[in-house]
Amino acid sequence: MDSGNTAWVLASAALVLFMTPGLAFFYGGMVRAKNVLGMLMQNYFAMGLISVLWAALCFSLAFGDGGGWIGNLDFAFLRHLADVKTQLPGYTGALALTIPPLAFAGYQMMFAVITPALITGATADRLKFSAYAIFLGLWMVLVYAPVAHWVFSPTGWLFKRGALDFAGGTVVHINAGAAALALVLVLGKRRGWPREAMPPHSLPLTLLGTGILWFGWFGFNAGSALGANGLAAQAFMNTHLAAAAAMLGWLLVERIKDGHATTLGGASGAVAGLVAITPCAGFVSGMAPIVIGFVAGIVCFLAISLKFRFGYDDSLDVVGVHLVGGITGSLLLGLFADESFGGLFFGGGGDLIVDQLVAVAATVVFSFAVSFALAKIIDAVIGLRVSPEQELEGLDLSQHAEHAYSFGDFASMGRIG
Repeated sequence: MDSGNTAWVLASAALVLFMTPGLAFFYGGMVRAKNVLGMLMQNYFAMGLISVLWAALCFSLAFGDGGGWIGNLDFAFLRHLADVKTQLPGYTGALALTIPPLAFAGYQMMFAVITPALITGATADRLKFSAYAIFLGLWMVLVYAPVAHWVFSPTGWLFKRGALDFAGGTVVHINAGAAALALVLVLGKRRGWPREAMPPHSLPLTLLGTGILWFGWFGFNAGSALGANGLAAQAFMNTHLAAAAAMLGWLLVERIKDGHATTLGGASGAVAGLVAITPCAGFVSGMAPIVIGFVAGIVCFLAISLKFRFGYDDSLDVVGVHLVGGITGSLLLGLFADESFGGLFFGGGGDLIVDQLVAVAATVVFSFAVSFALAKIIDAVIGLRVSPEQELEGLDLSQHAEHAYSFGDFASMGRIG
């Protein structure tokens, strides 16, 4: 065990956890005022439910030694993880961990928390809280844990095939984006969309959330080096440069297309760059992160218009930013990966590109199919969507009996009734 590496991973875990409140504010500012608490609650609730499920079952399913498709229950209920001599399957030789197994489990738990929280942006303004809670728990067990095993565990079939994902391009962003698309297809459009304008109620909240996400992303990517070392420094620098370049790329095409460079565009562009560099962070160097980020900013800006063309109501552009951004970064990695990892532009053949395509396709198909089935079942049993009256009233009051803002005698900052 290395004390410096352990300290860095624990600090990174805290940074990643901080991203979930950041995401809550990022999304919360973009919804209408009557739905902001509903959005915040969905994100914060993930911090509670997913943490318990991760400790009880999902860490073991993701990192236990059950074969290429799913782990076993060796580590269920955190069994054996307090013993620093415990060896996680596959983490030997060059992959050997220098941090306590419990620190690794805690770090990975924060990834598990934020991944399904990303989905909430797509379903904003109309998803019933009880349905969300059930979907959240089932999705973690049936979708996230298997995909994490495939990609992150050295015993997973995509890992052994050679697919690269430094910090979650497939496991987190493509996985959540595909699930978001499936869920909105079952859930349906918001009342009035796209005829009625539904502008953000507080862009300052969104920009605050963006800053928290950007800050926390250093733990997300640089922490995935699992040590305080040169690889962490490389991932740190790549993360920042990609976000900066993506913001510029997004704003450039927004200015050309719409005539203005908006604050929401700047925030969305930065997040698109952070998403795209996530799978690449420890595998690229030099100017590659700037190119990857700039391309992702442009591609994601163009992708958000797909919902109008195809008629699916992805409220806050989870599909356009996270699914498309994750795919963009994962595929560009096949081109820009350093020579030692087989990038096409640095002397490698096409093997890495093929492996990346397989990983992307497998994640999209599996996540979409299972998420769609879960959504259909939950909708048939208890209903996914709030009633038309509740949607008009807003999720804050109808689902949580609260108002986000107080205006004298007209509302209460606390519980209503």
